[in-house]
Amino acid sequence: MSQIAELLGPDGPLVGVIPAFEHRPEQQTMAAWVDEALAERSTLAVEAGTGTGKTYAYLVPALLSGLRVVVSTATRTLQDQLYHRDLPMLAAALGRPVKVTLLKGRSNYLCKHRLAGLAQTPELPGLAAAPARAALGRVLEWARVTRMGDVSEVDDLPDDHPVWPAVTSTRENCLGIECPEIGRCHLVKARREAQSADVVVVNHHLLLADMAIREEGFGELLPGADAVILDEAHQVPETAAQFFGQQLSSRRVIGLARDVLPELMRTGLVDPLFREALAAMEAEVAAALKSLGRGEDRTDWAALPDAFIEGLRQLVLAIERLAQLLESAASDDPGLRACLRRGTSLVEEMGQWLARSEEEGLRWVDLAGRSFTLGFSPFEVADRLGGLMRERPCSWIFTSATLAVGDDFSHFLKRIGASDARTLRLDSPFDFGRQCLLCLPDGLPEPADPEHTTAVLTLALPLIEAAGGRAFLLFTSHRALREAARLLRARADFAGDYELLVQGEAPRDVLLRRFREHPASVLLGSASFWEGVDVRGTGLVVVVIDKLPFAAPDDPLLKARLEGIAREGGNPFMQHQLPQAVLALKQGFGRLIRDREDFGVVLIGDRRLRTRAYGRTFLESLPPARRVTDVEQAASFLRARLSEAGVGP
Repeated sequence: MSQIAELLGPDGPLVGVIPAFEHRPEQQTMAAWVDEALAERSTLAVEAGTGTGKTYAYLVPALLSGLRVVVSTATRTLQDQLYHRDLPMLAAALGRPVKVTLLKGRSNYLCKHRLAGLAQTPELPGLAAAPARAALGRVLEWARVTRMGDVSEVDDLPDDHPVWPAVTSTRENCLGIECPEIGRCHLVKARREAQSADVVVVNHHLLLADMAIREEGFGELLPGADAVILDEAHQVPETAAQFFGQQLSSRRVIGLARDVLPELMRTGLVDPLFREALAAMEAEVAAALKSLGRGEDRTDWAALPDAFIEGLRQLVLAIERLAQLLESAASDDPGLRACLRRGTSLVEEMGQWLARSEEEGLRWVDLAGRSFTLGFSPFEVADRLGGLMRERPCSWIFTSATLAVGDDFSHFLKRIGASDARTLRLDSPFDFGRQCLLCLPDGLPEPADPEHTTAVLTLALPLIEAAGGRAFLLFTSHRALREAARLLRARADFAGDYELLVQGEAPRDVLLRRFREHPASVLLGSASFWEGVDVRGTGLVVVVIDKLPFAAPDDPLLKARLEGIAREGGNPFMQHQLPQAVLALKQGFGRLIRDREDFGVVLIGDRRLRTRAYGRTFLESLPPARRVTDVEQAASFLRARLSEAGVGP
């Protein structure tokens, strides 16, 4: 065993120093493999079952390697945990002081220039004057004392408050090196600190942006990195597919039109020609919207009306006219030059979208209220992602609780363009045979049956009653989630005994807090609750999954991926839909057992697990829980275990 692994052993320096630290052989094994990959600058993919302790397994060798390391996560929760808790604690325990920086995306940092301009306006657009001024006053108060400028420091204003887009920047409206506040810019400061840090904690989207985009004046992360470790790596392929695709909203056009006018007025350059150009842009957006009608929310390229395509071409001409006027003004004003860059970028991006070949991927238009979004999904991003990785000769380490289908990593590795990576799969150290039952009840209708949701709820109710709540009900569609909420609220016995928490009716963090605080709760969730949710102990003892999580066939990213496989002569279902659904089911199952003392029941309400040949692939990929078909047997298990724990229903 390597010296690194021994540090995580029963006699290592972490024992007695880090609260609740325990020796885990699986963790030691992973640490040894990570240490070797770091030393060899090689690529490694590790599936580490729940309870392995994968965070310490990659952080310990990373901290002791002396290398400059970038750690990327999919969620802000893990990003903050690594920066504020795990890295400082481990560095102190190992006696290895390191400089650690947390770097977030642009929208997470206060823009001093935009704040200064906003403070002079009478009110915020879209908000009543009093709430707007109160929110802005809170931001101004915080801006005077903040060192980092991270908007999450203002915990009394929610992330989605309308004030934040007004006081943060985007790539489009940032003045860059021409900004009068460049010397005090929080974003620039954060990126400079990241370039000199030993360990930088980022998220997957920011990492991909750094790999693929050069933002002049802001530097890059990866050229100086010796290793990149991607936790929650199962999300990397989808993030890359979104990143390498294209989405261009008509809101950007309207936003430019409405930003240009005050800049012109400020500089005294406004004249009738500018007003005509701005009015033409807004008119062409309205005409394009009208041509789409009120039909489908999403329309594929082939079904778009000719009037819409022609409207887009006229819109491009209108934006070009504005750009020509801005250029002819020959202004040295940074604000106007930024508007010119935004206009030029819009013309280029819209032109690219109109000119894309059907061999590249799929184009579509999303309609939402008074705006539309032009979308493009490439058939495949693996070659591009793999090429970007190979351009950087450092160690690449991917880890998650769900990367393999059974023992096979090929689906994940092919999607990231790293088919030659070494792989390691570590089972969870938990005793699933003792801690968990997997209930696969008889008599369920087919998933497409209109009565399916009712049937699943009927089977779930005895488990909820036995547990006294303490249940997650996970759905594969928002439609089924809404139907389940309606059915449960219609039951007088249920409404009187349990608090029903429904995704969409309150922020995710609020729902989870209320669930943890009130045991007699039942939480109904869809995609975002299938992963990244950690409720330990007796707070959660029932997880119900309504169907196998095959992705919606109308999703443009999925459609592009499936068509790309078919064009290559492959089998889209076996090569993509099935393995993706297996990984998603593993994530949903993983919500239940988070600790050695956890216990409970997972009920999967999909008969295809036992009636279709592919059902075996799902079952063989799940943890080795004891399987039952009798719901009452599962309810008895819950009552007995809760009684042993001294908890009544």
